Amino acid sequence: MRFRVEYSSGAENFLKKAEKSLAKRIIAKIESLAKTPLIPDSQKIEGNEKIFRVRVGAYRILYEVDFREKLVGIIKIDKREKFYRKSKKS
Repeated sequence: MRFRVEYSSGAENFLKKAEKSLAKRIIAKIESLAKTPLIPDSQKIEGNEKIFRVRVGAYRILYEVDFREKLVGIIKIDKREKFYRKSKKS
């Protein structure tokens, strides 16, 4: 059983701008999520039953799993230090 993968516009933009070797590694990890959304190195995000993160070297992929619709939604891809930084509101 394979899940459909949908990318947010931010995730798509990140992959377009990333070095090819990095983009290939990230896409390979996302393909593994399409086969098995909850891989051993996935971690659940506190406070939400459907949102997880997974590492690819110094980068993180934030994704949502909808088991009913067989969908993996890629929410965000970024470097670890940027991934966890909270945006400042003016």
